[in-house]
Amino acid sequence: MASPPVRVSVLMPVRDAGDTVVDALESVLATPHVPLEVVVVDDGSRDATRERVLGVASRDPRVRLLTGEGHGITAALNQGLRACEGEFIARMDADDLAHVERLGAQLDRFLQDPGERLGALGTRVAVFGATPTDGFQRFLSWQNSLLTPEEHARDLFIDAPLCHPSVMLRRSTLQALGGYRHGDFAEDYDLFVRLHRAGLWLEKLPGVLLRWRRHDRQTTFTDPRLSPERMRALKTEHLAALLAKHHALAPRRLVLWGAGRDGRRFARALTAEGQRAEAFVDVDPKKIGRTVQGAPVLPMEALRLGHDRVVAAVGSVGARGLIRAHLLSHGFVEGVDFFCVA
Repeated sequence: MASPPVRVSVLMPVRDAGDTVVDALESVLATPHVPLEVVVVDDGSRDATRERVLGVASRDPRVRLLTGEGHGITAALNQGLRACEGEFIARMDADDLAHVERLGAQLDRFLQDPGERLGALGTRVAVFGATPTDGFQRFLSWQNSLLTPEEHARDLFIDAPLCHPSVMLRRSTLQALGGYRHGDFAEDYDLFVRLHRAGLWLEKLPGVLLRWRRHDRQTTFTDPRLSPERMRALKTEHLAALLAKHHALAPRRLVLWGAGRDGRRFARALTAEGQRAEAFVDVDPKKIGRTVQGAPVLPMEALRLGHDRVVAAVGSVGARGLIRAHLLSHGFVEGVDFFCVA
């Protein structure tokens, strides 16, 4: 009897994951009632990764191993994508563990979206392994708090709103975008913003359906593409394009909320993308009345609905919520009249 057509292709790039890859593979292979394949791309492992993947493949023909060219994760992802046969692509890393219900729950949600508005669907995640820092724990709590398309769109320019190894997408959607974009930046965050700019939703299932391993060798901590400077440059590349689009429809004065270090850095990055702040806003009386990068620093009372478009770039804990509440209370619409980037 012929096997049912593959519905889900699990895409797993690997490098030197010999200690964890078998557990990761077995966690997705345990998924019930979902015709699937696992496409593993070995991107130049120097340990026993290949042998261990081949050992699983010898027992389960749903696993295929491709040999990458050692050009990094973006090239490996695109190589694997070209080999995938499923209608849906589920990302998975070689050191994480999928819940047995993850793929089925994500597939069910996509099948409830006949209009194909859903671009990427993640899940909540739980961390295991190394103890997360306080900063990372705050990031994870923020990321897990976003569920609806509206919440993801609202916070899109703060950081990556989805955990990439938890994400499922339509293969046709990813192909229509040209796959993952090569560059000196985080390929996952870039993809999420491109999906949003294409008018597609980002969404997250409320269940914790992925266990996200933390360890000191993770690229999260070592990859220069993920540095704050590179992340800021990528954010402003996409944000500048959105600001230009909104300005063409409804011209406004561009105002940077935050005359401190974060605000000045974002202002310089936006200027490099052709979007120069005409004014800054700050609540510090020592800054109000001064000039920053040739623009005046104003009090928040100077902002006017219908006249100003605001980019809020204050990184201190709690500031975003206060700025958002103030602007919303004065009729500003997030994603049109103002954007939070910190």
